[in-house]
Amino acid sequence: MHTTEITLEVNGESRSVTVRNADTLLYVIREKLGLTGAKPGCLHGDCGTCTIDVDGNPMKSCLMLAVEAQGAKITTVEGLNYTALQAEFVEKFAFQCGYCTPGFIMNAHALIKKYPYANDMTIKEWLESNICRCTGYKEIEDAVKAALAAALTAMQQQG
Repeated sequence: MHTTEITLEVNGESRSVTVRNADTLLYVIREKLGLTGAKPGCLHGDCGTCTIDVDGNPMKSCLMLAVEAQGAKITTVEGLNYTALQAEFVEKFAFQCGYCTPGFIMNAHALIKKYPYANDMTIKEWLESNICRCTGYKEIEDAVKAALAAALTAMQQQG
């Protein structure tokens, strides 16, 4: 079995890890780096539970090989350090079992950065890439809208 040592920048920290060329980024993040926020779900890119941020874009880490992530800036839910978005998920009860929540948060985090003026349709389109089997999406949409409003207020206060 051929292995390679790679360096990944995860949550602002460089981490060296030995991987097989076939190892997914999800596997490496969870099993080699111990960051278990991104969850294995369908492992086919359909459910979004494994969503992380790669260079400012939401990425389903089950679809990306770890060796492809060298040189990229990776952020997992652990790297968010309790953002306003996470607070709104709690405040709006935007979860039940919580298994899919990190993926939704990472997807919404990228949405807020890319589209700070996102309308309802844009929010719905972005949330379509993640699946929750426990709850309705209204609370999740409400949390994202509240976080967008908070981000806009913060931007306006900064000038």
